[in-house]
Amino acid sequence: MIIFKTARDLSNWLSDTASAHLSVGFVPTMGALHEGHLSLIARSRADNARTVCSIFVNPTQFNNSEDYSNYPISIDRDVEQLLSAGCDALFLPSVSEVYPPAHVKKHYDLGPVETVLEGAFRPGHFQGVCEVVERLLDIVRPQRLYLGQKDFQQCMVLRRLLQLTGKESETELVIAPTLRESDGLAMSSRNLRLDAAQRGQATAIFRVLEGIRSRFGTGDNRSLEAEATAALEVQGFRVDYIAICEPDTLLPKLDGQKPAVVLAAAFLGPVRLIDNMVME
Repeated sequence: MIIFKTARDLSNWLSDTASAHLSVGFVPTMGALHEGHLSLIARSRADNARTVCSIFVNPTQFNNSEDYSNYPISIDRDVEQLLSAGCDALFLPSVSEVYPPAHVKKHYDLGPVETVLEGAFRPGHFQGVCEVVERLLDIVRPQRLYLGQKDFQQCMVLRRLLQLTGKESETELVIAPTLRESDGLAMSSRNLRLDAAQRGQATAIFRVLEGIRSRFGTGDNRSLEAEATAALEVQGFRVDYIAICEPDTLLPKLDGQKPAVVLAAAFLGPVRLIDNMVME
């Protein structure tokens, strides 16, 4: 695996790949890699001649400076995992490399998918996500972009980004299923911040989502959301939302017909966890 720290060096390396008409798969990450990330690397390797991963903790998508400063960093371990996974190239840029002085900040017209759920609790977050992903796509120019379903709303936002920028004709969005621990907890870099007791408690999110999935279509959706919220709160969570939504727009689902998606975000101590389940 080759590690690149500048966009120019990575682009030069990729130019040979483009000249040979070889496909490139791209997995953007913020590091603290786990099996979920590595499953995306494996999927990309199966689909493409070259696989590029990026590790960049993007400051423009954090509303909370403390959350940004506390984001787990484990570069040496990440590099070892990517080597074992057979990744071809790692892009490891600085903030000034991603956002040079000439960089012009844009506003993206993302529609309602930006303003609900995560967008309501983290204003500006998805503008920052789009800013960094467009920049990375301009550098890597992949044929396929790999994302995990755990960040369901982000996947929908980035689908919209590809449409807005005209990149959907050159880059296919591949959304891979959420990987879970044996007890159901969605794999996440933030799990590293849970202490032993919190790690055991965290599985309650998976259980309430499973409960909604099993009961979906049997009653009022808002009642199901309220019951799930209460179940988490009694176990010490501070719930931002549990919402049953239309998959494409993430607006509230008004009936019991599939497809639908239920999404959750809740604090356990200082750690904010998110998860979702698609009902098809």
